Amino acid sequence: MVFWRCFIASGFIAFFTFGCSYGANSSTENTKQVVQEINVSQLLIKAKASQKANDLFARGNYLLDTQHYQEAILAYDKAIALKPESADAWINRGNALTSLQRYQEALASYNTAIAINPGKDEAWYNRGNALTSLQRYKDAVVSYDKAIAIKKEKPEAWVNRGIALTKLRRYQEALASYDKAIAIKSNKHEAYYNKACSYALQNNVELAIENLQKAIQRAPGKYQKLAKTDPDFNKVRNDKRFQELIK
Repeated sequence: MVFWRCFIASGFIAFFTFGCSYGANSSTENTKQVVQEINVSQLLIKAKASQKANDLFARGNYLLDTQHYQEAILAYDKAIALKPESADAWINRGNALTSLQRYQEALASYNTAIAINPGKDEAWYNRGNALTSLQRYKDAVVSYDKAIAIKKEKPEAWVNRGIALTKLRRYQEALASYDKAIAIKSNKHEAYYNKACSYALQNNVELAIENLQKAIQRAPGKYQKLAKTDPDFNKVRNDKRFQELIK
C-alpha cells in the first residue's frame, strides 16, 4: 500500500516564534505585523485543508482495503480536490478504478501521478497492470521497465513484465524476467507457475511440468486447480505426467 506522509506541523510552531517587538510603534512595524498575521492565517487554513486531505486519503485507503471501491474513489476525489499534487492519492484512486475494471480511467489516474512525481515506482507498476488489462502489452513492458529502473528488487514487476512478454510471444525474454523475480524471492510461486505456462505454450512438456511442480510445492492446492482450466497448458494437457500432477 502507498502511504501518504503525515503533515508536519513543526514549521508552524517555528513561525509563531517570530514575535513583533513590543516597543515598535511605527506604521512600518505595524504593517509588518499585519502581514505576518495574514501569513499565519493563510498557513493555518492550508494546514487545516492538508489535514482534511490526509484524513480523506486515509478513509479512501480503508475503503480500498475493505473492497468498497466506488466509495474509495469518492474519498480520493475529495482528497485530491484539497491536495491535487498528491501522487499517492492519484495512484490509489487508480487502484480502486482498476478493481472496478475501469482500466482506461485508472490509466489516466496513474498518468497524473507520474506527471506529479515520475519517481514513484508504484505508479509505473500499476500503470503497467492497467495496460496489460487493456491488452496493450508493449506499452505495459515499457511501464514495468520504468518501475524496475526505480526499484530493481520488485519481484511483482518482474513477474508481470514476464506475463506481458509472454502475451507478445517473446518467450525467452519472459523466462528471463521470471528468473529475475525468483532470484529476488526464491519462493515466488507465481513466477514458477508463469514459467510453466511459457514452456507449455512452446510445447516443452518437461520444463512445463518441472516448473508447475515447483509452483505447486510452494503453494499447495492452488495451482492444480488453476492448471486444469488454464488454456496455456492445452499443448501439454494430454501428457500423462501433466494429468498426474494436477490430480
